[in-house]
Order: sequence, then structure tokens, then C-alpha cells
Amino acid sequence: MFFDISYLYARDFYLQAIPSLTQLYDPIKGVKPHPSTENYLQQVENLEAQVVASGLKSPEVENQLAQLRRLSTHIIEDNPFAVADKSSSLEKIQEEMRQRTGMNSARDALTEFWNPDYLEKSGWRSEIGFWNSEISPLIQANYYRDINRYGKFIDYFWLIDLPFVLIFAVNFLSRTFQTSRRNPQLNWLEAMLRRWYDIFLLLPFARWLRVFPVTVRLYQAELLNLDPFKAQINRDFAVGFAQEITEMVGIQVIEQMQNSIQKGDVARWLFQPESRRPYVQINNQSELQVITARLVKVSIYDVLPQIQPDITALIQHTIQSNLYETPVIRQLQQFPGLNKLPHKLVEQLAANLTKSAYATLVKALEDPVGGEVTARLLKNFREALENELQKRHNLQELEQLFVDMLEEIKINYVKNIAEGGIEKTVEEVENLQRQFRRY
Repeated sequence: MFFDISYLYARDFYLQAIPSLTQLYDPIKGVKPHPSTENYLQQVENLEAQVVASGLKSPEVENQLAQLRRLSTHIIEDNPFAVADKSSSLEKIQEEMRQRTGMNSARDALTEFWNPDYLEKSGWRSEIGFWNSEISPLIQANYYRDINRYGKFIDYFWLIDLPFVLIFAVNFLSRTFQTSRRNPQLNWLEAMLRRWYDIFLLLPFARWLRVFPVTVRLYQAELLNLDPFKAQINRDFAVGFAQEITEMVGIQVIEQMQNSIQKGDVARWLFQPESRRPYVQINNQSELQVITARLVKVSIYDVLPQIQPDITALIQHTIQSNLYETPVIRQLQQFPGLNKLPHKLVEQLAANLTKSAYATLVKALEDPVGGEVTARLLKNFREALENELQKRHNLQELEQLFVDMLEEIKINYVKNIAEGGIEKTVEEVENLQRQFRRY
């Protein structure tokens, strides 16, 4: 098969190295010597024989040289090499003749070469030897192919290939039969698809595809190790498939959220509980209220102690800004020893206020009555916030901000995946699998 596919490309080599092979295989591909170039070579052979018989200056040789000059002109004009896609060979011949004769034109070079004066001056034997060794093989390699009634090149390789196709077909049917016997639930089409790659062995065209079933069979026979290629192909497919699925799912979820916000579904769900569908509660509690209470406790017990110095500094700055504007404080700053007193008083006052406020807040949360007041405060705050948020101008502005934020998330989400997010995930999975196999 590969020999047939590559035959025309390698025919020049076969013609020089194994001429008997070309004589045997040319008829199968419909290859024949081109009449124009074949006639040209025959005229050169006749010239050689005539020179031996009557000498270079005889009238018979003169007539044959004139005939060769006319044929050379026709070959350059008609380019019989184009049929076999060998125009490069004609270019090579013209270049060799220009260098040999010193002419700038290929036509003038061939006319000069087949001139008796040139051949006598340069030496008949050396010139005809150059022709036979350098030029004649290029012309001999030219050919044309017969055309069938459908306008296609004649190719009888199918006659050689037909017995093998029949053998492949019998093998394919027998394996299909065995598969259907082992798996009665499969019909014949499904059994055939179990060995779909063998179908390439039956195709009368695109025969190069037979490399796939041959490769698979060598792999199944453990004569060829394709595991590294298989693993890489699976990995590339998984990465590409996972990336597309991840992008589509993520974008779809974000777009659903944007549509829900734009339609007002989210606002109705938050602010109109009676419009919700039957909602399943877990642990019989409102997670939103629990989360709110938890956030309040975390803010008071964990966050406020960390930012207490900043709150003290802010209170101190506020008191100083207002206190230094009073006339009494400005007069005290003019007495020696008393100018630093206001600053110390303000510093101590700010620290005491901060500690007192924080202790009061903690006590209020721990005290049952304070807890009720705090709960009522949070409830009233939530209700007031809901009332304000349900106003049309506030709701529209917040919805647009949320939609824009989700659009930015969507763009950055796709960007992060395109920049190798899936690749990193796949690498982590592979590392975990290697660790698992190691243990």
C-alpha cells in the first residue's frame, strides 16, 4: 500500500536504481513514456549512430542536428513535463544547458549545443557524454498517464488490492459474528462498531487510513507500546472537554443569576417571603437569622478588640478637634506646665470612652434584657433596611450593580480558565494519582 502511494514520487529513483521495477509497475499505474520526450531521446540516439557512421560534418548529421534544434524549441514552448508535474526537471535541464554553453537563454543554449561547430570545437565525445550523464536521465524520467472514461488517471492497483480487501472483509465479518455470539444483546451493527477501526481496511480509497487498524492490532498484540501516546491523548481530550464544560456551566449559572436579578426574582424572594414556593427548612431554623447573629458576635468579640486602638485614636482626634476651639483650653495652653494637660486629658477620656462603650456593648449582649433589646434593634434595622431597599430607585441601582459585578466575575472566570486553570487542576489530579500509586 505505501509502496503504491509513494511510487510516483520515488519513480525517478526506481528508474535509475531498479529499472526492471518500473517496467513492471508502470503499466499498473498507467504510466507511459511521453511521446515528445521519447522522440527527442530517439533522435539523439540516431544522431550518435550517424556520427559513428559518417562523421560529424556529414550532411546526414547536419539534418539530424537541425531536427534536434527544432525539437528543443518545441519542448521549451510546449513543456511536456507539466503533465507529470515535472516542470522542475525542465528548469533543471535549461539551467544545465545555459551553464554548459554560456548562453543567457535556454533556447539559445540548446540551439548552440546542437550546432556542429560547437560540438566540433568543444569535443563531440565530451559533450555527448555530458548529455547522456546529466540531461538524458532527466528527460527519461518524464512520462504521461492514461485517462479513463471518467477523466481520472488509470490505476490498476485495485486488482492487486482486491484479494486483500476480501481477506479483511472475511476477517471482519467473522470477528463481528464472534462478538455477537459472546454478546447476544448486541445487534450486528453494534457488533461491527465494536471493531470500527477495521472498516478502514475495507475502503477502496484513502488506503493510508489502514495505518490506524494496523497500529491498533499491533498494540493489542503487545508488539507496539502506545500507552504514553494514549495517556497524552486522554489528557488533552480531558483538559479540552473539562475546560469547555466548566466554562459553559459557570457562564450559564452566572447568566441565570443575572436574569433572575434583572427580572426582580431575587428581590421578590428576599422581600416578599409569601411569594416563595414551598421552602424546605433544615434543622427548623432560619439560617439567615443565625448567620446575622453569628456575624454580630464575631464582630463584637473578635473584630472590635483588634481595631479598638484605631477607634480610640478616632475618638481622641474628634474630641481634640472640638476641644481646642474653646477659649478656656486655648488659655490653658499658654501657661507653662499646663500646655500638655489638655492632650493628656483628651487621651485618657478617649481611652475610657472606648473601653466603657465596648464593655457596655458586651454586657448588653450577655444580659437577657440587653439581648432582647439588641435583637429588637437588629429586627428594626433589618425591616428599615428592607423598606429602603424596596424603593424603586435603590432597588434598580443595586440590581444593576449586582449584574455588573456578575458580568465581571463571568469575564474573569473565563479568563482564569483560559490562562491554565484547568491545566493546573489536571496536574494536581495527576500528582494525587501518582501519590496514590506510590502508596
